[in-house]
Amino acid sequence: MKNLGHVLKWLLFGGFIAGALDISYAIVFYGLRNHAPPARILQSVASGWLGKAAYQGGAATATLGLATHFLNALIITAVFFAIAARVPALRAKSVVSGVLYGMVVYAVMNYVVIPLSAIGHFLPFVPIVFATGLLVHMFLIGLPIAWAASRGLGKP
Repeated sequence: MKNLGHVLKWLLFGGFIAGALDISYAIVFYGLRNHAPPARILQSVASGWLGKAAYQGGAATATLGLATHFLNALIITAVFFAIAARVPALRAKSVVSGVLYGMVVYAVMNYVVIPLSAIGHFLPFVPIVFATGLLVHMFLIGLPIAWAASRGLGKP
């Protein structure tokens, strides 16, 4: 395995790229679909902590949402790195493992994390939201994380 500094650099990079691509998608998609301003998107992330009060908090709750979003991305990346360090096949087949990991992340976020948060319920099923969300998690979150892990931990 590579030295800790090298691994940490790639872990942070993978988390940042996945987080930046995901929040960019959300801002563009919901901006076009719902005419939601970026601050509202970020407040929706903060609503996981604060419930509906997040939408009344202005820039402070938008900032909390942005910080929470990138913390989630970092945690999701660290989980993959921890597993990939012990399962070399995930690094050897990073495209497949990244796509599959993105699917798992999508399911966990939507069917575990969100219902257990202050939002407190499953989000309604909307086919275009489901399809784009799943694809984003597969290709803009899972793939960059798996790629970063293969770079940071090394191919087996």
